[in-house]
Amino acid sequence: MLALKKKKLNSKDSKRKLVTAIDPKSPISEQYRTIRTNIQYSSVDKEIKAIMVTSSGPEEGKSTTAANLAVTFAQLGQKVLLVDADLRKPTVHHTFGLNNLFGFTSVLTKQRTLEKTVLETEEKDLYILTSGPIPPNPAELLSSKSMEQFIEEAKSQFEYIIFDTPPLLAVADPQIIANQVDGSILVVYSEKTIIDQAKKSKELLEHAQGKLLGVVLNHKEIQNGDYYYYYGAK
Repeated sequence: MLALKKKKLNSKDSKRKLVTAIDPKSPISEQYRTIRTNIQYSSVDKEIKAIMVTSSGPEEGKSTTAANLAVTFAQLGQKVLLVDADLRKPTVHHTFGLNNLFGFTSVLTKQRTLEKTVLETEEKDLYILTSGPIPPNPAELLSSKSMEQFIEEAKSQFEYIIFDTPPLLAVADPQIIANQVDGSILVVYSEKTIIDQAKKSKELLEHAQGKLLGVVLNHKEIQNGDYYYYYGAK
């Protein structure tokens, strides 16, 4: 069994961030489903199961995007694991109202098994692996043999694994993960993300031999209509 305890998505933070769970019929939720479809058809040669979501800098919407993508995949009846791989400033446990006593780092350091650490959410088929205790050496931990073993084990138990990672230009962690997953999503914030920084992020992913599945444009204003923001992919 891969579940410990259900948690309700009832905080204000969850309502703000998890639109796909709270309001699945909204235009924003539809955009997330479009991104999901684009990911599913992004490769004909290799199955896309492990996906990294990142951004150039902080507060550009990568964690919100990762969480909502995880929800949309779970809504297909696919077993999904959302991993908080931001081992410096983790936020997934806040979004889902979870305890972060044990998590990803606990599994990587062999202190706990994946089965005993993963948490079930109120959303059917969506499971969470919080970051766990913040380690002194995140990059070394992510590039260890344990990380390879973790991805193999997770793939054997879940249809999709989505990694929420730190910003690309801040630390080396996303480049390390990009080399190990099946594809990456780069989130850019409309009229905030600097073009040169987005280009640099793309170059870093390429240098890490990571596959860029696409770019998500976040917080784009709609001129006409009742909804002011949408998320899209290109």
